[in-house]
Formats: sequence, C-alpha cells, structure tokens
Amino acid sequence: MSAGTTTAIAVAKDASVRRGDSLLRRVWDRLGVIGSIAVVLLTVIVLAAVFAPWVAPADPNAPDLLAALAGPSAGHLLGADALGRDILSRLMFGAQVTLAGPGLVILLSTIVGTVLALVAAWCGGRVDAVIVWVLDILFAVPGIVFGLIAVAIWGPSLFTVVCGLAIAYVPYAARVVRGAALRERNLPYVSAAWLQGHSGFGITTTQILRNVQPIVIAQAVSSLGFAVIDLAAVSFLGLGVQPPTADLGLMVKSGFDSTLRGYPGEAIAAGTLIVLIVWCVTVIGDRLVTNARSM
Repeated sequence: MSAGTTTAIAVAKDASVRRGDSLLRRVWDRLGVIGSIAVVLLTVIVLAAVFAPWVAPADPNAPDLLAALAGPSAGHLLGADALGRDILSRLMFGAQVTLAGPGLVILLSTIVGTVLALVAAWCGGRVDAVIVWVLDILFAVPGIVFGLIAVAIWGPSLFTVVCGLAIAYVPYAARVVRGAALRERNLPYVSAAWLQGHSGFGITTTQILRNVQPIVIAQAVSSLGFAVIDLAAVSFLGLGVQPPTADLGLMVKSGFDSTLRGYPGEAIAAGTLIVLIVWCVTVIGDRLVTNARSM
C-alpha cells in the first residue's frame, strides 16, 4: 500500500471520528446530562423488552409453586410472584406491552390529530370552528374514561383500551399542531407557493407539515408518558391485558395483593419500572419540546 493511500485512509478515518464526535456533541447539547441519561435508560429498557424471548431467564408464565413468593436468589434475581413465576422475566415481557400499547396510542392519536389540525389551520372559518369545538369536548374528558367506555362497549382487551385512549389523546396532538400550522399558514412562503399554482393539499402536506414536523414528534414523545400511566391504570383495574399475559399494571395489582401478605417485591419492581419509563420519556419529550420551540 502506498504512502498516499495510507494517508488518505487515515484522513478519512479522522474525518469519520470527527463527524461521530460532532454528532454526539450535538445530541449532548440538545438533551443535556439528564436527557442523555434518560435516553440510555430508555434504550436499555427497550432492548430488554425486544430481546426478552432470548435473554429472559425463565418463561414468564410458567408457575412454580415451590418458589412462590421467593426472595431474590441465583435462580430468581428479583424473586418470584405468588405463583412462583420469575419476576425479572415478567418485567421484560411486561415492558413489551407497556411500551407497545402506549406507543400505538400515541401513533394513532398523532396521525388523526395532525390531520385534523392541518385541515383546521388551512381551511379556517367554520371548518376550523367545528374541529376546535370537537377537540374541546374530547379534551374535557379524562383519557382513562375513554378507555373504560371502550371496555364497557367491546370488552376488556389491549386493543380495546388502545382505541379508547387514542381517541382521548387526539386533542393533545391536534391543539399543539394547529397552533404551529396557523403560524406557518401566515408566512410569506405559503402565499408564494399559492401564487405559483400549488394546491392547498400540496402546500399543506409538502411544506407546512414538513416545517411543523419537529413539534409533532416532540408532542408525541411528551404525551407518551401519560399514555403509559393511563394504560397501566386500566390494566391495574383488570380491564386491559388479561392474565396470564405479563403486564406491568397487572404486576402492580398482583404485587399489591402480595404486599398485604408481607411480600412487596413484585409491586415494587413493576412500579419502579413504570416510573422509570415515564420519567425517561417525559424528560426526553420536554427536551424535544424546548428544542422545537426554539427552532
């Protein structure tokens, strides 16, 4: 290998390292120390949930009555529940539901809310007034009430609760996006695109939506923590995910019953994980909202 080639490779590697350092520095500057810690913790939790079928130490639904309410040991690092099921394994599998369910709630509500917000901002007038009126009605009802109504109509299941909560979270996304879209609607580039013959649909989807996208993402992440709490509360009431499926809300409920017998390990473990997840997504969401508003 010639000296010139070696020098070129070294320069390329050095440039790559500098780009990597620059990216990490930008992320660090945007999130700060606390935000970066939240990202790391949430990443660990997500990876543990995704790879739970391969890394979980035991079957989360396999009972072992001989190990019922056992404390932490080599066989059960976090102990066992009232049926002898490994708590650590159930936490890993339960995190799948706790992350996927609220994630689906926020995805559906963000899509519907963003569409309504863009239609209201572009059309204005009576269309805007009607959409805002509907959003105000939805906003006045607590999210968990929609989940309970959905369960009362279609029966207890994760899908039912997700649909109910998704309706409840539509106004959270729509109101924020509508305000940002109204500001964009009055900027000169929108008038210029309109004079050039672009359709309202094209301007809204290709330009306004692109410019409010950071706010959409920030609002979605910020709302995720509340969705986690609502879904866990519904599961705690026994109206969401049904046993024996592992779910953090159900684990808090069953752990609460064990706590009355002097074994609080399951409730503490599940409750702590819920708090960690909510804290992580709340911190990240707050940082994203701050950055989006400063853009």
